[in-house]
Amino acid sequence: MKKLLQPVLNFLLFSNVFMALCAVAQALVTFHLIDAKPVYPVLALLFTSTLGIYNFCILITRPKAPMQSPYVRVRWFFSHYRLMVSFTIICLLSLIPLFFMVTLPSKLLLVFMGALSVLYGLPLFTLGSQKFGLRNIPGLKAILITVVWVASCVLLPVLEAQGRHLTDISMRDTVILAAKRFLFIGALTVPFDIRDLFQDRQTGLKTIPVVWGERKAYLFCQFLLAGYILLLFMFRHNGFNADFFALTLTALLTGWLIFKSTWEKNEYYYFFYLDGVLVLQYVIVLVFSMLKTYGG
Repeated sequence: MKKLLQPVLNFLLFSNVFMALCAVAQALVTFHLIDAKPVYPVLALLFTSTLGIYNFCILITRPKAPMQSPYVRVRWFFSHYRLMVSFTIICLLSLIPLFFMVTLPSKLLLVFMGALSVLYGLPLFTLGSQKFGLRNIPGLKAILITVVWVASCVLLPVLEAQGRHLTDISMRDTVILAAKRFLFIGALTVPFDIRDLFQDRQTGLKTIPVVWGERKAYLFCQFLLAGYILLLFMFRHNGFNADFFALTLTALLTGWLIFKSTWEKNEYYYFFYLDGVLVLQYVIVLVFSMLKTYGG
C-alpha cells in the first residue's frame, strides 16, 4: 500500500497541486466567513495561478545539479522536468480566459499580485555585480509570501463577492479578516525558513530565523497565532460562535505543529502537515457549521 500511495503523495506535494488546493481551501474559508456563495472563477484562478507561479519560481531558481540536491522535492521536480514545464505553461495560459471572468476591481488586484510574484522570484535588480529579487531583501521574503496569500485568498474573494452583490461586509471587518489571515499565514511561513536556516545563512538570505535565531523565531510564530485568536473574537462582533471555536482549534493545532517542527523533520512534515492546516481549517469550519445547524 505504501509503495502505491507514495508516488501519488509525491506528485500531489512536489508538483504543488496540494499547495494549489490549499489556496482554494483558504478562499472557501473566506467565502464562508463573509456569508457568500463561492465564486467558481475565483477558485479556478487561485488553483491555476498558485500551481503555475509556484512551479515557475522553482523552474527559474533551478540549482546547478538538481539531482544532487539534499531536498527530495527538488530532486522529484526536476526528474519530472517536462511534465512540470507543461503543467506550468497550461496553468499560466488558463489564467487568460479566467482573468476576463472576474470584475474590474478583481482584475486590478490580480495585476498587482502578478507583478509582486514576478518581482519576488526574478532577479531583476542589480547591486554591484550581484543580481537579486525582492525575496533577497532582508526580512522581506516571509512578508511578501504572506501579502500575496492574503490578497489572493481574502481580498480577491471579498472583492468578487461584493462586485457580484453576494455579500455586504464593512471595511472594518474586511481589515480584521485580512489582518487575522495575515497573522495566520505569517506564522506558517516561518517554520519553512527555520528548516532552511543553514542554507539561507550560506546564501546570505536574511530571513527571520537567520536574523533572530531559531528559538526567537518559534516564539514569534506563537505570538502571531495569539494575535490571530484575538482578532477572531473581534470579527463582525460575533464573539464565541461556531466559527470562532473552529478557527481557534485550528490555530491551536497549528501552534502545536509549529512547536514540533524542527529543521531535522523531513519535507513531508512541512508540505503535508503544516501546509495541510490550510485545508484542514476549511474542513473544521464546515464540521462546526454542520454541528451548529443540526444541533440548533
